[in-house]
Formats: sequence, C-alpha cells, structure tokens
Amino acid sequence: MVKLRLTRMGSKKAPFYRIVAIDSRKARDAQYLDKIGYYDPTKEPAIVNIDSEKALAWLAKGAQPTDTVRSILKQQEIIK
Repeated sequence: MVKLRLTRMGSKKAPFYRIVAIDSRKARDAQYLDKIGYYDPTKEPAIVNIDSEKALAWLAKGAQPTDTVRSILKQQEIIK
C-alpha cells in the first residue's frame, strides 16, 4: 500500500519535511517513490509547498495520506 507521508530532512533541531509517496512498509527516511512537496514548520508562518497535480494523482491511484499530511492537504485546499 502506498502512503503519502512526511520524511524528515534538515539538521539536528532544525527539521523540515518532504511530503512523499512511499510504500507503507518502508522506514520513515527510506527511498520514496515520488516527492510531492515540502513542509517547514520552523518558519513563522510555516512554509508549505505542494505540487497539487502530483498529490491528486497519487490520491486517485489509491494512496492513503497520514493524518498530518491529510491536514496539510486540507489547509492548502487540495482535498476537501
């Protein structure tokens, strides 16, 4: 099963996250299938950049977003 989830990047105490499509059995930072965007919560306000076409394509293929990614997609009005 493919999931849309966050993978941690950045240095110690300065994280940012990539939003990726990845096999649900793989580790958090394992090789991913496709990069959809990124999320940087350390800035004020948080920076979010998502390729909506890729996100909708993966959702149409049956990818399941995690709770955090689902809330980010709703904030960006990609899903309702």
